[in-house]
Amino acid sequence: MLRRTAISPALLALLMLSCESSDPRLPQSLYDEAVELNKQGKTLEAKSMMQMIAQQFPETAPGKQASKDLYLIDVILKQDTQQRQKELTDMMRRVSNALLRYREKSKNKEYPGSLSALVPEYLEKIPETPWGHPFFYRPYVKVPLEDVKGKRGAVTQRTNTAFDGFMLASLGTNLQPGGEGMASDVFIVDGEFWKDKKLPDIPQPQPVR
Repeated sequence: MLRRTAISPALLALLMLSCESSDPRLPQSLYDEAVELNKQGKTLEAKSMMQMIAQQFPETAPGKQASKDLYLIDVILKQDTQQRQKELTDMMRRVSNALLRYREKSKNKEYPGSLSALVPEYLEKIPETPWGHPFFYRPYVKVPLEDVKGKRGAVTQRTNTAFDGFMLASLGTNLQPGGEGMASDVFIVDGEFWKDKKLPDIPQPQPVR
């Protein structure tokens, strides 16, 4: 898995220096540094450095090679994104299946109040995204107030309190609604991945537990 660390102050200073230096050895030195970063798994840092080399030294051999390497780095980043997205959906499916099994065995046929209730019988530990963020989980009652018709035709209301619905969400790597790529949101509603942009409304008023 690729490491996404911020560019170090020393590296940033080196990049700034490169814009002002006329030392012919500098492009190769910077290119070697970028290659080393990529070997260490710091692919985003390597990409930023390769872009700078290609822009600042386009006519040099390192600059031309950096332009070629950028294509390969983009391929690596795309593969990494696809792998992490697959890991995310696999984990969310596991959590959803654990919730369904929990409900099936529960006395009132309801989902738990929190994901911690799944540990350790259904999951080994409280689940997280592949990048270490918590999942957002919301159980709810689908029909909080239900009309019940008596034998003589009188209609009364019955309050339901069993959590018979749930939403499970990942808000991406930035923990913010919306976004694209690894920052995009993924939702499961009642055991199914939700494809629409607008989530279903939770019926109100929800009972106080």
